[in-house]
Amino acid sequence: QVQPVESGGGLVQAGGSLRLSCVASGRAFGNSVLGWFRQAPGKEREFVAAITWSAGSTWFGDSVKGRFTFSRDNAKNTVYLQMNNLKPEDTGVYYCNVAPNINLLRRGDVMGSWGQGTQVTVSS
Repeated sequence: QVQPVESGGGLVQAGGSLRLSCVASGRAFGNSVLGWFRQAPGKEREFVAAITWSAGSTWFGDSVKGRFTFSRDNAKNTVYLQMNNLKPEDTGVYYCNVAPNINLLRRGDVMGSWGQGTQVTVSS
């Protein structure tokens, strides 16, 4: 059973930065992919970014390319999403989860349960 836990959200002004953390416990992840999603009020959950656990390959949604980056601490089973130059449209609840590959992840076919997420609010 995979149980991702998100943290690091907050309130920031446009142009500011935040670093989100995702700790994914419960099993070894091998070549699986860890991804971030977000959901704004009244909208569906959308894919934000993903990273492979072993090789470090990354994917980013078009709206965050060039602004968001990843770092990892494999010993702590933790992935960090560094979010820079934040915009009001980045506001939402951010969730992380794990899937065997990027295609499954993108369509939400994930290995863990969806947690409460972490709120990111960007003011203009």
